[in-house]
Amino acid sequence: MISDVAGSVRVRATGSVLGIGIAVLDLVNEVEVYPAEDDEVRALAMRRVRGGNVTNSLAVLSQLGHPCRWVGTLGDDPAADLILADLAGHGIEAKDAVRVPGGTTPISSILLSRAGGSRTIVHFRDLPELSADDFGRVSLDGLAWVHFEGRNPPETARMIRRVREEAPDVPISVELEKHRPGIEALLNGPQLLLASRVFARGGGFEDPGDFLEDLLVRSDARLCVVAWGARGAASLVRGGHVQRVPAYVPTRIVDTLGAGDVFNAGVIHGLVQGLPSGEAVVQAVKLAGLKCGHSGVVMGRESSPTP
Repeated sequence: MISDVAGSVRVRATGSVLGIGIAVLDLVNEVEVYPAEDDEVRALAMRRVRGGNVTNSLAVLSQLGHPCRWVGTLGDDPAADLILADLAGHGIEAKDAVRVPGGTTPISSILLSRAGGSRTIVHFRDLPELSADDFGRVSLDGLAWVHFEGRNPPETARMIRRVREEAPDVPISVELEKHRPGIEALLNGPQLLLASRVFARGGGFEDPGDFLEDLLVRSDARLCVVAWGARGAASLVRGGHVQRVPAYVPTRIVDTLGAGDVFNAGVIHGLVQGLPSGEAVVQAVKLAGLKCGHSGVVMGRESSPTP
C-alpha cells in the first residue's frame, strides 16, 4: 500500500501490473527532415509496430521484470492480430482484451524526423472504448499495481472506484496526457497522477512546480509527477515540496516517440521496487532519456536502470 515514508511515497509489492488503455498499430515513416506542406519526400525507413501509451509502458515494465496484463478494445482485423502477437512476444497477458465485431483497430501514421528525433502523429480511431462493464469481468487478483490511461473519463472513473472498493491495497496511477471533457473525475481515487507537459500547458501552466501544486490541491493523490521534455520532470508528494529533476540527454537524439510512456513506466517501476518517490523520478528521467537515443520503446540491457 502507498504510504508516506520519510517524506516520500514508497511501494513494495509483488504481483502483476495491470494496464488499461488503447492499443494502436503505428505506421512509422522515418524522413531526413520534416517536410513542408505539399512536399513529396521519400521515407528512409518504414516500420509497423504496436503502439499505445499503456501498452508501451507495459512493454518496458515487462522488460524490467514485472508480470504484466493489458485490457482494452481491439477490432477483429489483421492489425489486432499483429498487436496481440507483439504483446505476447513481450510476455504481456491480453486474454481479457475485448474484440469488437466489425471494429477497426486504431492506426497512427507517424513521421519521424532523423534530423532532430521529433515526431508528428496523425491518429485514426473508430472503435468503442473499454467500458466499466467490460472491466467488471476482469479479475483483480494478484495485482501489484493498476495503471489507467486518462481517457473516457466517465467509464474510467467507474473502473477506478471498482479497484478502490474491491482491491483497496492495490496502488492506482492515472496518466493525464491531454485535457478531455470530464477529466476532473479521474483526479480523485488514484494515489499517483502522471501528467504530461501538454496537459499542464493546456491548463495554462508554464512552470512545473505551479502546476503540481495546483493539481495536488484539486486531487486526493499522494504523489503528482509531470514530465517536461527537455526540462526534465518534477514531482510533489502531499505534505512535501516540489522536487525538480533535470533531463538526461543522450549523446544523440534518435527517436522521441514513446518517451513519455517510458518515463511513466520508470516511475511505476521505481515505486513498485520500493524506491522513494524522488529516486523513482530520477530513474524514470534517465530511462526516458536513454530511450530517446535509440528507436523504439524496448530498452537494451545496458539501458535498464538498477533499482
